Amino acid sequence: MTSQSLTPAAPSPGTRPGPARRALRALAVAACVPYVSLKAVWIAGGETGIPAGSVLLENRGLLAAVNAVTVAADVLVVVLALLLTQAWGRRVPAWLLTPPMWAATGLLVPIMTGYPAQLLVAVLTGDERAAAPSEPFLKPWVFTVVHGGFILQGIALGTLFTLYARDRWGRVWRGRLGGLSARLGGPGVRAAAAAGALLALFPAGVHLLWLCGADTGLSPAQIAGRDADFHVLETQRLAFLVLAVTATLLLVLRRPARWRVRSTLAVAWTASAAAGCWGAYMSLVSLLPETGPDTAVTALSRLTYAGDMITGFLLAACVAVLLRRRSAEA
Repeated sequence: MTSQSLTPAAPSPGTRPGPARRALRALAVAACVPYVSLKAVWIAGGETGIPAGSVLLENRGLLAAVNAVTVAADVLVVVLALLLTQAWGRRVPAWLLTPPMWAATGLLVPIMTGYPAQLLVAVLTGDERAAAPSEPFLKPWVFTVVHGGFILQGIALGTLFTLYARDRWGRVWRGRLGGLSARLGGPGVRAAAAAGALLALFPAGVHLLWLCGADTGLSPAQIAGRDADFHVLETQRLAFLVLAVTATLLLVLRRPARWRVRSTLAVAWTASAAAGCWGAYMSLVSLLPETGPDTAVTALSRLTYAGDMITGFLLAACVAVLLRRRSAEA
């Protein structure tokens, strides 16, 4: 996206956000406090929320480095909340704002949907672990506090971005798919969307195999720990891939003609972000040192996570090109 095509006239410097936006901004900032506080304790060498025997205690240097990176990511949430509610935020170039918002969407939405689903399954099945792993890792209350904070961050930040995008770029997604110009989905965009759809077949097929009970590509620890939580997460990963491919192809092909651009674009944005960013996250996690042969990540798993990542990023690029061209026309 270009800052020239997607940046409207800036509002008056004296413009202040309304009470609703200020409340959402405060919620986004406050929701970061529990997570950042825990990470600060762990960086300082504390063990709050970490049970004895946890793998997190086996390499404190690595733990501190990873926690420092995740604290920086949460600080970015605060920066985005400020940007989305200040007059100067309207002057930030689109290329500088949309990538971190897309990444935040991709990292937060799977938690916002997956964790409640895990808790619901835990209640229905009578599993008192409530979406916590069976082996020592973190105490159960940590998952509730941290994931609860992430869900609040996602609600607040997502609502703020929706309001911001409506005010700044609302004209871009007006109308229906049939009303989009044929020039938006040129040969290059159609080829990239088709490549993304074909590439998605591999990770989607592996996730489906795992859902159906196949052990191929799973480590011994994953096979032993495969439970309802595992199936919730795999169902979610498969669903995001399918939704990302479907919504992006609909945008590129401009069909069905009566479908709204806004809803189709929202699904393409969210699903491509979830597939791409969680694929990237799992790819990074798979590169961390393993504690034993039973937990070693297999080559097939790494390829699957890479497939998720590349598919999501490729489809998101198609959406970005469509938005840029649509904005230029508008």
